Amino acid sequence: MVQHEHGTQLPQTMNPPGLATPGGHYSHVAIANGLVFVSGQLPIDASGAKLTGQPFEAQAEQALANLASALIGAGSGTEKLVQVRVYIVDIAHWASFNEIYARWAGDARPARAVVPVPALHFGLTIEIEAVALA
Repeated sequence: MVQHEHGTQLPQTMNPPGLATPGGHYSHVAIANGLVFVSGQLPIDASGAKLTGQPFEAQAEQALANLASALIGAGSGTEKLVQVRVYIVDIAHWASFNEIYARWAGDARPARAVVPVPALHFGLTIEIEAVALA
């Protein structure tokens, strides 16, 4: 954390390797008070290619891989996850996502929400954000 001139702590932000450059005015990761906050990860590979048109399962795996890259880049990991929020464009994908997520998360069982939404950026089908211990 960075010390502000008035003595307050400022969050440390970063864009870890293995993730595409953010497409807006944000960082992939912010670290504050021992917590790692990961911005919503879309199914976009490290080169910036969007998986629009790919099956939901491929998109889910890419979004989770991005989340893992963000956590590892911040010195954290799936075992340190506290909360995960998942946005999917069709609740019919819930069972498929839950299976992929369980395989990905292993023994980690953080608090989680899976929220159906009408649409996501670029026509993608899933976005995942998380909070973990640093």
